[in-house]
Amino acid sequence: MATRADTPDDAPAHEAITLLLVRHGMTDATGPRLAGRAPGVHLNDVGRDQASRLAERLAGLAPAALVSSPLERCQETSEAIAERLGTPVTTDDRFVECDYGSWTGRSLTDLAAEPLWRVVQDHPSAARFPGGEALATTSARAVEAVRDWNGRLLEQARPGSAPPVYVVCGHGDVIKAIVADALGMHLDLFQRLRVDPCSVTSLTYTRTRPFLNKLNDTGEPLAGALPTAAETRGDAAVGGGAGQAPEADAGTPRP
Repeated sequence: MATRADTPDDAPAHEAITLLLVRHGMTDATGPRLAGRAPGVHLNDVGRDQASRLAERLAGLAPAALVSSPLERCQETSEAIAERLGTPVTTDDRFVECDYGSWTGRSLTDLAAEPLWRVVQDHPSAARFPGGEALATTSARAVEAVRDWNGRLLEQARPGSAPPVYVVCGHGDVIKAIVADALGMHLDLFQRLRVDPCSVTSLTYTRTRPFLNKLNDTGEPLAGALPTAAETRGDAAVGGGAGQAPEADAGTPRP
């Protein structure tokens, strides 16, 4: 381990940085449809309430950055956090939702009948959406963005300050891909992860390895972590799922 004597003068002030991954709040599409990159998908009343409660949970933090996907539902969630914390929102397109191509806007029930559905479920590293993006590409750009932000914020950290923490507001599949990379999981296993609306997932990146501190923490009672009837059927909710939101239809697969 490096000592003060053999540490370069230009070494970062800290060797660890914590990333808080926040999924956007509920929208009217979170449940029946795969919203993807469709424009005009805004938080609904439930989502706005989730974002407000999440902002209160994060109160007291002084994040080095608050970064968001460019899509409206993430921007609106981030703005609620920014208003509470006083940290401006920076948009990074690399955290945008996967481009689901011609799947965008379709119901999960219909998509489950497509041959590609089984590839997305069982071998996502090989899945490319028709007219859209490969999940492997989504993963690569999101992981690259995390590494970039980690390096940038560590360089900016001042000696004697607390180790930096920053927040990224993104989408279910994007967050799952980042977590899978941090855990050394193959992308084909990322459908085993669950990321609900307005959940917080915490990762600390150190010089030697990342640590998963929290996964899919919604701040709700433990009963909220139990699966719904739809979630016990085995297939993952492409796009992330609706979690325990009051309006969620327990019989509908959730994007």
